[in-house]
Amino acid sequence: MTASFWNGKRVFVTGHTGFKGSWLSLWLSSLGARVRGYALAPDTPSLFTLAAIDREVDSLIADVRDADGLRRAVGEFRPDIVFHLAAQPLVRLSYEDPLGTYATNVMGTGNLLEAVRACDSVRAVVVVTSDKCYENREWLWGYREDEAMGGYDPYSSSKGCAEILAAAWRRSYFATPAHPDRGCRLATARAGNVIGGGDWSRDRLVPDVLKAFERREAVSIRFPNAIRPWQHVLESLSGYQLLAERLFTDGVAFAEGWNFGPDADSERTVADIVGRLCALWGDGASWALDDGAQPHEAHLLKLDSAKARARLGWTPRWTIEDALTAIIAWQRGCLDGRNVRDTTLAQIASYQAGERPQPYEALAMEQPV
Repeated sequence: MTASFWNGKRVFVTGHTGFKGSWLSLWLSSLGARVRGYALAPDTPSLFTLAAIDREVDSLIADVRDADGLRRAVGEFRPDIVFHLAAQPLVRLSYEDPLGTYATNVMGTGNLLEAVRACDSVRAVVVVTSDKCYENREWLWGYREDEAMGGYDPYSSSKGCAEILAAAWRRSYFATPAHPDRGCRLATARAGNVIGGGDWSRDRLVPDVLKAFERREAVSIRFPNAIRPWQHVLESLSGYQLLAERLFTDGVAFAEGWNFGPDADSERTVADIVGRLCALWGDGASWALDDGAQPHEAHLLKLDSAKARARLGWTPRWTIEDALTAIIAWQRGCLDGRNVRDTTLAQIASYQAGERPQPYEALAMEQPV
């Protein structure tokens, strides 16, 4: 990623009030981009609110299911680059509201791409889906970008559908090697289990762990032996930004699907992750098995990111230990009353500089801002 590339760029971000969208919007703004966000109102609590990101971006509170509103918002802003992150992101919630999940994740994606088609300023679009878009056969090796789309549950299959939809729109309306004159280039991005400070999402491992720590309760774990490709949110976002840059500058050769997953040593079981978080938190933090009936979730899922490494030059910078250290430092700092925006920007700056994140103990020696 070239930091200077983003200075002055007009960037439209759907889902900017969410966890990943907030980190991305703040990062782009810090690089000098002019950002317009389009999303539902943030939950409470949220990184978006605590970091006052509405002071950094032109924030529109709206719904991607509103096709006309989305088209107006894109057309009025006339962005150079679009990141589509708006989604219903939770597996368990998709069991409760399958139609709402499909309406947002599939039709919302179609609405966004139609809005882009109606705006001739856009040069590059990155549609963010999920590692769960693949037809998961629970095998030991990582999925490559040409593997079959699928999904057991409504959330996972909605992400597979979004990938199929994006591929159809790309072939039909966007620039391809056969039709380079169409102008706008479209790529999709698939990341693993993204973790980081400022995530209070329901039914997600790290937020649930941190909430239990704050209440001084044992963490209840459903699938301790499940293996996921854990990575800090900045890893995936750096991949999305690099991909958008290459789409913008180098063209249709990068208008494809891309995996952004961690190195093999970051593929850990849930029990490993929770145990390490307990050790980093201290204060007697512990976990216990929830052996009640649970809806289906994948037990083994890995990504092969060789293509992104070879063709984009993208590679993870932080180990899983770095990621967990950054999360505990962020959360402890938040509880200590440190400025959330400053903490978040400091972790972005460390990542950009190739530095390891500071542990909570080092931050605690400084006076809260």
